[in-house]
Amino acid sequence: MWNRIDLKMRGKLSFTKNYWSAVVAALVMAIFTGGSYSRYGSRAPETYEFFHDSHMSSSESMALAMFALMAAAVVGIMSLLFIIVKIFVGNLLLVGGSRFFIENQTGNPGVGVVGSAFQGGQYMNIVVTMFLKGLFISLWSLLFVVPGIIKHYEYLMIPYILAENPGMSRQEAFAISKRMMMGQKWNVFVLDLSFLGWRLLEGITFGIAGVFYVEPYYQATMAELYAFNRNMAYQQGYIR
Repeated sequence: MWNRIDLKMRGKLSFTKNYWSAVVAALVMAIFTGGSYSRYGSRAPETYEFFHDSHMSSSESMALAMFALMAAAVVGIMSLLFIIVKIFVGNLLLVGGSRFFIENQTGNPGVGVVGSAFQGGQYMNIVVTMFLKGLFISLWSLLFVVPGIIKHYEYLMIPYILAENPGMSRQEAFAISKRMMMGQKWNVFVLDLSFLGWRLLEGITFGIAGVFYVEPYYQATMAELYAFNRNMAYQQGYIR
């Protein structure tokens, strides 16, 4: 079994030896790793009361209501466009970024490796597999938070598997990731928690520490985790 301290130490050494390329690669990946979304639905009653209880004429209230609807439509369209870009571009960059950090363990790849998933004729296979990964996690999250978290860790290795095997079927990629993470989900969750202090520093510095240190450090550590699991998979014979 891997050791958290050793894994992070190797990740730190890996990204610092190719610092600027790692920073750019991690930044590209961070843009498309998703994030928290504001829940505006619960504000609707207050908005309703504002339009109807304030000292406004009916025409003013109607104008503000129309403006609010237009703003909501713009936000909806922008959100839809982001989802489309994430599916057809962002997920490919995540896979390419994963490949960058895998190669960075033993070499000094250029930032261009981040775009490698667009090459080789396996574009749609990667798009579909990564889309299904996100979809399944989202559907499990609709049940309760915990099942979604479990599936997140179960499918964690998929981008790395595709990075090295872009033509692998989605069924096999899911199965291998599931087997790689068997018995490791809690340990990887704790590994993520060990970056909490760094994430707080990232917030305090308005993301600056994240761009120039935390994110490449984290991505390099995750690549080290994959390297360990890949070696174990070769030894156990379920990947060749």
